[in-house]
Amino acid sequence: MLDPVPDTSVAPRSADFATTSHGLVLVPTLAELNGIRQSLGNPSGIVFELCGFGPIAAAARTASLLAQHRPSRVYLVGIAGAVGTQLSVGQASAFDRVSCYGVGAGSGIRHQSAAELGWNQWSPEAGDSIVIGPPSQPSRHLVSVCSASADAADVQAYRGRFPDALAEDMEGFGVAMACHLNRVGLSIIRGISNVAGDRDKSRWRIAAALNAAGELLRQVIDLDRSNQGTHCG
Repeated sequence: MLDPVPDTSVAPRSADFATTSHGLVLVPTLAELNGIRQSLGNPSGIVFELCGFGPIAAAARTASLLAQHRPSRVYLVGIAGAVGTQLSVGQASAFDRVSCYGVGAGSGIRHQSAAELGWNQWSPEAGDSIVIGPPSQPSRHLVSVCSASADAADVQAYRGRFPDALAEDMEGFGVAMACHLNRVGLSIIRGISNVAGDRDKSRWRIAAALNAAGELLRQVIDLDRSNQGTHCG
């Protein structure tokens, strides 16, 4: 099958997209942003922006913000649902790979991903998964869905395809695609607010998840700056 989208990008990036020295923190919603800011404070050299809810708004908004801010690195932060038992509600995790579920043909057990149909989402190298960091042990795999799981059956629908998935979000893959196409480094940090598929919000721990995500974000930013030879102000 012919690939649908020829690669018209230029490598390396053109001078028109020269980066600045600051980092860009993206958060899907205002409520999440407020929680992250309370935990993280106002580190120097960091710009905070909303990327929007869901995969479409997040991808489009990220592309726009990359052109506007030209950051040295992007950090996507917010809440997510745990898949399996490795991550507990109220803790946070960074991820080294993000995959897309829901783009392709069919639904449920009949779903076929873009790659299974023989299509890349971008030519030549962007398929259903994007690596966003050095592999960790164990691997930290995030699955981005087009619609959040409503029950355990929804989760199981993609676990057969991604058995090592640890968490479910909606924005990660779209943000990763925008960063990938613009060759900007990305870290994804998610606080685990609930078990994926559990829609009873009385069991969710959003505040604890955002606090944990903010603390982990601080550590990741400090590590990045240490590796670059800079320090927080």
